[in-house]
Amino acid sequence: MIMTSFKKILVPLDGSPNSLRGLDRAILLARLLHATITGLYVVPIVLPSKNTPVSSYEKFFLNNAAKFMKQAKTRAAKNGILFHDKVVYGDEGVAIVHFANRNNFDMIVIGSRGRGAAKEIFLGSTSNYVLHKSKFPVLIVK
Repeated sequence: MIMTSFKKILVPLDGSPNSLRGLDRAILLARLLHATITGLYVVPIVLPSKNTPVSSYEKFFLNNAAKFMKQAKTRAAKNGILFHDKVVYGDEGVAIVHFANRNNFDMIVIGSRGRGAAKEIFLGSTSNYVLHKSKFPVLIVK
């Protein structure tokens, strides 16, 4: 696959400094390749049912997601990049790979570690999972 064929870049975001570094690298690539970016924020809870009231815990995650995605969209727009945002629920690694597969992205750009408390020596558990389970090229940004 040649680099010019990368037109759809997926960037998992969680508000951490490493995810911002991933976004910045994706913006640079998108500018060079004339690509679009989709920012994916995974809320690490089970999708609430429509009949269940939203808990304060869920509100906290959803407010953080909205605030961070707005910031990411502004950052991309300042660089002339079209940015789509999406919020999904579930286990981060599984949700990222599933979303990428379902939407046929050309590449995933992910920070090496996010907000997770359990940190592996070189990679975070989410980036490690995405690297090994994705069928698309993955760029891990440290």
